[in-house]
Amino acid sequence: MAKRHTWLQNFGRLLRLRLIVPIIRSPHPPEHTARGVAIGTLWAMTPLVGIQMWLVSMTWFFYKKVLKSSFSLPLGLAFTWITNVFTMVPVYYVFYVTGQMMMGHWDSISGYSHLKSIIHQTFMSDLSFKDEWILFFKLLLQDWGIAMIIGCIPWMILGYWLGYRLTLQFIKDYHILRTKRKLMKQQKLSRKSHK
Repeated sequence: MAKRHTWLQNFGRLLRLRLIVPIIRSPHPPEHTARGVAIGTLWAMTPLVGIQMWLVSMTWFFYKKVLKSSFSLPLGLAFTWITNVFTMVPVYYVFYVTGQMMMGHWDSISGYSHLKSIIHQTFMSDLSFKDEWILFFKLLLQDWGIAMIIGCIPWMILGYWLGYRLTLQFIKDYHILRTKRKLMKQQKLSRKSHK
């Protein structure tokens, strides 16, 4: 009988299957793979949930046609899901607070509940999907937009840098570990054959 997993175990297995396995099985150089993760993370750290995958695709096209370079498009697309409809509210709030601090507006930082109410009013209405998003972005631009746009910049830079460095290090460590395992296996086989 198959072992049943908790939802958390299933979620962990899904993350491993969709994010880790493509990194370690990539036939491309580690830099190519790391750049894909970095680009996906860069666009994930913007207040543009809903068009981030499109932006990664346009970046990939720009890399290909203009820079004559490339990165892993599937990994770039996958890593935009760091921010999604479930993480959008807290991430947007972090962008807003960061932007307010960067602009020196320490006394005018609205509470988290204010952003939640904007989102609740927008998405719990009887508007069409398109009209909900138009209203949402209009409210964000009027109330929170400038601070969020400015506040996401350091997170974009940090996301790109961490995505690239951590992925590159992970791939290199994985290859070293795999090589060591192969050597140990060969040594064991060699000792058995000499006995």
